[in-house]
Amino acid sequence: MSSHNESILREPLITGKNITYAKVTDDILLPVENKPNKAWWIGFIVAALGAMLWVVSVGYTFWTGIGAWGLNKTVGWAWDITDFVWWVGIGHAGTLISAVLLLFRQNWRNSINRSAEAMTIFAVICAATYVVAHMGRPWLAYWIFPLPNQFGSLWVNFNSPLVWDAFAISTYFTVSLVFWYCGLLPDIASVRDRATGLKQKIYGVLSFGWNGSVKTWQRFEIVSLILAGISTPLVLSVHTIVSMDFATSVIPGWHTTIFPPYFVAGAIFSGFAMVQTLLLILRKVMNFEDYITMFHIESMNKIIMTTGSIVGIAYLTELFVAWYSGSEYEMYAFANRVAGPYAWAYWAMMTCNVISPQLFWFKKIRTSIPISWILSIVVNIGMWFERFVIIVTSLHRDYLPSSWAMFYPTWTDVGIFVGSIGLFFTLFLLFLRFLPGIAIAEVKLLLKSASLQQKTKLAQEGAFPAEQVQHFANSLDKYDSVTQEDINALKQK
Repeated sequence: MSSHNESILREPLITGKNITYAKVTDDILLPVENKPNKAWWIGFIVAALGAMLWVVSVGYTFWTGIGAWGLNKTVGWAWDITDFVWWVGIGHAGTLISAVLLLFRQNWRNSINRSAEAMTIFAVICAATYVVAHMGRPWLAYWIFPLPNQFGSLWVNFNSPLVWDAFAISTYFTVSLVFWYCGLLPDIASVRDRATGLKQKIYGVLSFGWNGSVKTWQRFEIVSLILAGISTPLVLSVHTIVSMDFATSVIPGWHTTIFPPYFVAGAIFSGFAMVQTLLLILRKVMNFEDYITMFHIESMNKIIMTTGSIVGIAYLTELFVAWYSGSEYEMYAFANRVAGPYAWAYWAMMTCNVISPQLFWFKKIRTSIPISWILSIVVNIGMWFERFVIIVTSLHRDYLPSSWAMFYPTWTDVGIFVGSIGLFFTLFLLFLRFLPGIAIAEVKLLLKSASLQQKTKLAQEGAFPAEQVQHFANSLDKYDSVTQEDINALKQK
């Protein structure tokens, strides 16, 4: 067996027959070059209606004021900051898949990184809308940045984690956008070369003169690694800084040093769950079963299970630290979470985030597409409840019983949240309509090494021991894109 061939013990990352470089391009560009199918239109119309609800709800908030929300003097932060942290967390998986897995040379990222990066961009945009909406005077949003001014040198408070948020998230968004767009350049050039007329001119401008020369590819690889190196610390820093919005306060339930790693693990947990939700729909609607295989689905489920376990340990650690601290206020804050008026939210969080991911220990469950899709949604429901529990239950009963109050969301709160989901899916579906949802150039790199077609060819040539071929054949049973005929072909010589 020649040294450049991948071991047959590794599961294939591309399935299907007669896969050529041209077919990879044709398959992935099919949704871009042709009219969208019925499923896309149904999804887009539903998402656009949600986006319209967002416009109405945010417009009503701007016109009426923050009083349109369910906030009160005791619960000054509620659904707005809950949704903000939820969206920022969802945006974490894109950078992790793109940057960290690239640096670790994990080839299974090649089929899923493009959509995950797009998800990051759109999730951060949705998160930013909450920051602007909560300002009350959105036309002064630029005041969060330390700009020279004529107000007697009125500067931002650099000691405030809210200012750190502005720097961290704007940096994260900028680097993620550049990383995503740089990866798109060779694929946009492919669309340009196959298009005609005005479409060719538009994609020609967007491709920045990509010519596919060796020198261009060398620079592309170097820039990708540099951006991956810059992005990797952001995976840890962004949600760490978001957690400091709470951890630097003196409010019981917030004032804890466990928040940074706990928030980062939770962000990766929810981010991978959202990637799973999107990709399972994408592979079905766009017919990408040969490129997003069961190996990708199972790998993401394993990461969801691992990070879910870390989050579960964090929950138990919080309870232990509250008891061990000896602080009556801290102990009451957590007793109130577990058995207070919002106990239903706490136990919903525990069920969705701690118990449901443990089902992925069973191979039949983590290789079941319907169950994986349902559990990925359950995880993000649980992560929303986590942020709600942290924020609302820590605020609604403070040091003074006379100040205790309950939070009840208004239609505007619900409308902005549901609308932001509609906005997110509208942007994502438009992305799939006009840009390749899978990185064409990166998938082609795997065709001669990690595809079922190549491994079958080498097995038929006798390049692998019989017992390894049998092991490989057995591993294909879980693949919904592999037929019995494909498995039998492995043993033919």
